Amino acid sequence: MRRRSYLIFVLRELSSVFVAWFVVYLLLLINAVSSGSEQYQRFLSWSANPWMVALNIIALLFVLLHAVTWFNAAPKAMVVRVRSRRVAPVVILGLHYLLWGVLTVIVLMVVLR
Repeated sequence: MRRRSYLIFVLRELSSVFVAWFVVYLLLLINAVSSGSEQYQRFLSWSANPWMVALNIIALLFVLLHAVTWFNAAPKAMVVRVRSRRVAPVVILGLHYLLWGVLTVIVLMVVLR
């Protein structure tokens, strides 16, 4: 716990549990939607429980940590060459975050239309 790098490493590994939770949650949502209006309303009621909202907020924070640490590791894990010159790690990192931002805006536009 004294070394920040170890703490971040452990939290990142723990975040995979919350990534899996979001997959399960999404599958439950798809199942509820495909099962009809009554099942969907039951799912929405279950999702509105304070403990479920808290779990999803905690999961979101862990998934954001997972994404950020993954993006920060990308320039170290991949070597991109353009015209036999290595692309600077800051460019790779910047493009990752730029694409993430663009996709977030697109998803928000679709959801909030």
